[in-house]
Amino acid sequence: MIDVQRLRVLRAVAEHGSFNRAAAALRLTPSAVSQHVAALERSLGTQVVARSTRGATLTRAGQIMVGAAESVAAALEHARQQVDQLSTGRTELTIATFTSGGRLLLPGAFDWLTAAHPDTVLHVRESEPEDSLPLVRQGAVDLALAYHFDGPLPGPRGPGSSLEWTALMEDPLYVVLPAGHRLADREALDLAELMAEPWVLGCLKTEAYLRRYAELAGFEPEVRGTTTDYFFARSLVAAGVGISLIPSIALAPQVPGLHAVPIRPPAPTRHIGVATISRRGGHHEVTTLIQALRDQAAALNPGCSAELSEVTC
Repeated sequence: MIDVQRLRVLRAVAEHGSFNRAAAALRLTPSAVSQHVAALERSLGTQVVARSTRGATLTRAGQIMVGAAESVAAALEHARQQVDQLSTGRTELTIATFTSGGRLLLPGAFDWLTAAHPDTVLHVRESEPEDSLPLVRQGAVDLALAYHFDGPLPGPRGPGSSLEWTALMEDPLYVVLPAGHRLADREALDLAELMAEPWVLGCLKTEAYLRRYAELAGFEPEVRGTTTDYFFARSLVAAGVGISLIPSIALAPQVPGLHAVPIRPPAPTRHIGVATISRRGGHHEVTTLIQALRDQAAALNPGCSAELSEVTC
């Protein structure tokens, strides 16, 4: 039988990349962490961690076991919630969400959920995908409304992962310009046409994304400001500080005096979806909420409804 504590230690090693850092996070000694991993390897008859002077990395077997460890942790948390429900008679759901997606999609989806399950108690945690997806894996939240750009979801993928990703909608990024700008009336723009413009951005990840696409277009953008709020970034555009790159769902509410212009392909795009843990017999409420989110997304973006998919990441 596999010891759950040993799986917990392996998860910490995978997360922190070394025995010492895992030990600090778990409040154990490095020797104790090493002993737990060694005992797990003996019980499995194979190596789960490759040790080197640069740290600790998972073997393929280790990746599989971490995926199992995440599922076990989530299942135990789910069981605890079910036990709590026996005494309270209420189901509690915790949802992690990024700001612009939550503002746009969650209110209508919550209306649908509470109509179908009126005794459900909802908790919402605002967090970016790099923070919310680990919370799903740990069972700390029931689902995460999240996004990724052209690359994969943050965190592990493949056989060692335990996330299910349900795609909701595509969220293209627009160039936001002052109304009097020489390009504001264009139907679409090539990013290369903006190489001489200063930029103000509403997210650090958007800045990294812009720099990657600008490199493809042959220039290095001059970034005069970064914020953590897309509305603030648009306000700075209106004030003449620079132009901005804003996801379509973050273009409301409108800021007077601005025009949003789409970018011609290859156009930067966010992919929005829902992450849940891979497990049998999940909450009926989770299933209802995911369907409500899909309906909300389809109503906002009918063209993507036929492309909705569910994959294990």
